[in-house]
Amino acid sequence: MARRSNIDGLPEDVRRWLERALAENNFSGYQALEEMMRERGYSISKSAIHRYGQKIERRFAAIKASTEAARFLTEGAADDQDARSEAVIALVQTELFESIVNLQEADEEGLKPEDRISLLSAAAKNIATLARASVNQKKFRLEVQARVEAAATAAEKIAKKGGLSPAAAAEIRKSILGITG
Repeated sequence: MARRSNIDGLPEDVRRWLERALAENNFSGYQALEEMMRERGYSISKSAIHRYGQKIERRFAAIKASTEAARFLTEGAADDQDARSEAVIALVQTELFESIVNLQEADEEGLKPEDRISLLSAAAKNIATLARASVNQKKFRLEVQARVEAAATAAEKIAKKGGLSPAAAAEIRKSILGITG
């Protein structure tokens, strides 16, 4: 079992300060952070700070992805291309990713190998289900796009055949495809 990080043993306020400093420095400047920690009375190597920074950076990325997906969900636009389902799948995938990262970190905290295998097995099953849902959603979106394109082409031909100018026919096509200009 891997030993616990020195950073995990820091007082809460010092650890939170370090997390903010890592984020503000864009997860770089580990040497300077090591010196600042030393000035505060803590002997934490730049390597330990880097490892901890990577862990925090992964969490920030997962949170950012979840936030973006949630924003996308609430935009309230028409859902012709099943965008909400795509966003929900992205949210769940982000959560699964975060869970796997936490599981990897849990190895350091004494998780039994058989429990770890069980959790990984459950995650793999859920990931497979999500992958199928994602593939089906993308297939549906492509089918809808193809039907819309065919309808736009047919409408354009009918408009031209009916005597509309090429500009008017192009305007109808753009309207069907949802292109604004």
